[in-house]
Amino acid sequence: MPADTNPSGDIFGGWLMSQMDMAGGTHARHLAEGRVVTVAVDGFLFHRPVFVGDWLTCYSHHVKTGRTSLTIQVEAWAQRAAGGANEKVTEGTFVFVAIDTEGRARSVPAGVEDREAALVGTP
Repeated sequence: MPADTNPSGDIFGGWLMSQMDMAGGTHARHLAEGRVVTVAVDGFLFHRPVFVGDWLTCYSHHVKTGRTSLTIQVEAWAQRAAGGANEKVTEGTFVFVAIDTEGRARSVPAGVEDREAALVGTP
């Protein structure tokens, strides 16, 4: 939306980061089988601008599992409104911690690799 842009018509980086955080969080929630919170964002790179009218797609990939944490790599790709070319515009690594109903860290359940395989359709 125009309210999410700077005076040059580029989408604000913070808006883009929030979309990527939601994508990574959805992935992490599935793998953790419950609620997760973002605890770190690392290695965030903005390659190209995103413009009003571009179609944004986020792709996530499970990178690492800790005792209570999941590291998810997220890439954002834009299909340009003008010309329809697809370009990787941003990438970042998000760390999520699984939490219980009281908001305390909990262990990530066993079998993350099996849930990851089912999520991406790998046999």
